[in-house]
Amino acid sequence: MQVLSRKSLPLGGFAGLTEHRLVTDRRVFGARKAPNTFDGIGNFVYLADAQFNPRGETHMHPHKELDVISIMMSGRVSHEGSLEHGQSLSAGEVQVQRAGGEGFSHNEKNPDNTKNRMLQLWVLPEVAGQPAGYKHYTLPETGVTRIYGSKEHRGKNGEGKEQSQKQTFASKTTIDVVRLASGESITFDEEILAYVSKGTAEFSDENNSFNAEDGDLIRSFKTDIVATSEVEIVVVSQI
Repeated sequence: MQVLSRKSLPLGGFAGLTEHRLVTDRRVFGARKAPNTFDGIGNFVYLADAQFNPRGETHMHPHKELDVISIMMSGRVSHEGSLEHGQSLSAGEVQVQRAGGEGFSHNEKNPDNTKNRMLQLWVLPEVAGQPAGYKHYTLPETGVTRIYGSKEHRGKNGEGKEQSQKQTFASKTTIDVVRLASGESITFDEEILAYVSKGTAEFSDENNSFNAEDGDLIRSFKTDIVATSEVEIVVVSQI
């Protein structure tokens, strides 16, 4: 088991936001890989935990051959760009933008006079030249929600709804948002990268256990997770 804590990393940022970067995969960043950050898993290559300044924005910028996942933790953003212009994103909602070969441009703006919080993840597509696309998800209060990839997963608490390929972008890299009440548990047999984005949980593998909190990123294999409070965890794995 490997653990990386958000609070151990420097605060960076650009334009109208500040962020901690926890995953900067060398396949994308090369020599610009941030010190002490993790590499990804599968085609997952980037994770940042960001706060937009009041009325802050990223400014319009392009992406190509990249899938961009935004998970809203608190506050709101207003989405502008070539995909679903005018869509808003509030706490508990997720947007996934596939750039594909045609690419897309976007600007995410904080419409409020207070800071917000958003997680951003990048995944490399497995097939080049795909059309651009957009998906939006609203997370239930508890359970496992697949927001990316195609493999069904079931944990100890019996959660994990099967989703057809039309509901998620195709990938052998999978991303689930796991929301558990205190005392609930889930198991993953495969290697995972799990980011605790809210609450606390105990992680156990064959050799170690760790009491994780908001801001901890854990890489492990054959992992039991027990919520010690209401918890939200972003889990990345691969088929």
